[in-house]
Amino acid sequence: MTKFIRIIPRLDIKGPNLVKGIHLEGLRVLGKPEQFAKYYYDMGADELLYMDVVASLYNRNSLQEIISKTASEIFIPLTVGGGLRTIEDIRNVLRAGADKVVLNTAAINNPEIIQEASKHFGSSTITISIEAIRQNNGSYLAFTDNGREYSGIDVFDWAKKAEELGAGEIIITSIDMEGTGEGFDIALTRRIADSVTIPVVACGGAGGIEDIKQVINEGNADAVAIASLFHYEYLKTFVLQEFEDEAEGNTEFIKGRKDFSMIKSCSISNLKENLKISGIKCR
Repeated sequence: MTKFIRIIPRLDIKGPNLVKGIHLEGLRVLGKPEQFAKYYYDMGADELLYMDVVASLYNRNSLQEIISKTASEIFIPLTVGGGLRTIEDIRNVLRAGADKVVLNTAAINNPEIIQEASKHFGSSTITISIEAIRQNNGSYLAFTDNGREYSGIDVFDWAKKAEELGAGEIIITSIDMEGTGEGFDIALTRRIADSVTIPVVACGGAGGIEDIKQVINEGNADAVAIASLFHYEYLKTFVLQEFEDEAEGNTEFIKGRKDFSMIKSCSISNLKENLKISGIKCR
């Protein structure tokens, strides 16, 4: 069966703003998420991934307004995560316009929510995010709260259990590589992909098109969630608008600066064309 790779822009949200960090820390404001989302939709994104990166930390979920606005203008699957703790939380974001939800902290704290949610909404609606940090002994442990909290749970055991409980997809993020532009953790991605039968989305580390090819060909990823590579291409292409007073975070990063040398940015359309030339089928 031919596998068609999905290209998924990842939009990390803090308050009203799109942000980006390194190792999921040091968040810098990049702009308004709705502007980036519309651009990615127009350029041929297969899905969009919205993550409220401080929701679990502050015990909140504030994405419903953004979801509703996005879903009314963009007609591709929308996956949403961050701060979803209950079946009612999941129901609310689905009603707002999300097609899938992402669980991490809530699922690790209460694995039964995966089974309950998959029964209520279907397995294809439930995605488990695994934030992995490689340990000195070579093992990988899962972290929660956007990579802040230690769980002590083995990543590969957790991936298998999540599938058994009814998860329909796994997003695997290497915190060690995230935001560095140094490439994906291929060994981590491949081992996850080889241990489950559900789709695996690779996230964290893309610095150029070759990294994406590698995680597909060698890491066996079914999809790739990409942030910096696309965000920085957008920032090089468009004149930045003035930020409003409610901006939460460091906006100095992008004021008068468009040099992101560690990332070989590209557009979605250019990436897909390159992948097709290399024999990798895209949607």
